Amino acid sequence: MRAPVREERGQSSVEAGLLLPSLLVVFAVLMEPVCVLYTRSVMSATASELCRILATRRGDITDEQLQAFARRRLAAVPEAAPFHGGGEEDWTIDTSGAEGDAEVTVTISGHVPLLPLFAFVSRALGVADEEGLALSVSTTEAVRPDWLEGGYDDWVSMWNG
Repeated sequence: MRAPVREERGQSSVEAGLLLPSLLVVFAVLMEPVCVLYTRSVMSATASELCRILATRRGDITDEQLQAFARRRLAAVPEAAPFHGGGEEDWTIDTSGAEGDAEVTVTISGHVPLLPLFAFVSRALGVADEEGLALSVSTTEAVRPDWLEGGYDDWVSMWNG
C-alpha cells in the first residue's frame, strides 16, 4: 500500500530558508576576527624582519629603504574592508635603534575598517575611531648581549691579523 500523503512536504524549504541566512551571518561574524588576526600577524612578521635588518644594517641602508622594505611586506595585506583600509599611506612605521645598540624597536600601526556589526560594538567599547579599528604592533629585540665588546670591524680585524 501507498503511504498517505504527508502535510510536511514543503517543510524542508522553509527550514532551509531560515537556516541558510543564519549560517551565513555566523560565518560572516567569525570571518572578520580571522581577517583582523591575519593583518596583525603580517604586521608582526614585518616588524620582526625589520628588527633583524636594523640590528645588522650598515651605513649604506637608508631609512627610506627600510620603509620601502616594510611597505613591500605589508602589501601582503589586501586593501579590502575586513583586512586594511587607507592604502599604503595608512601604515605608520617607526624604528629606533641601529647597529651597535643593545636593542632595536619597530612599531607598525594601521587601521582596519570594520563591518557594520563589529563597527558598532567596537565604537561602543571605544576601541575604534572613524577610520576603523586601530591596530598597532611593537617588536623589541635584544640584538647584542651586554658582555659583547667591539663592533663588526673589530671582530674581522682579529681574524685578518
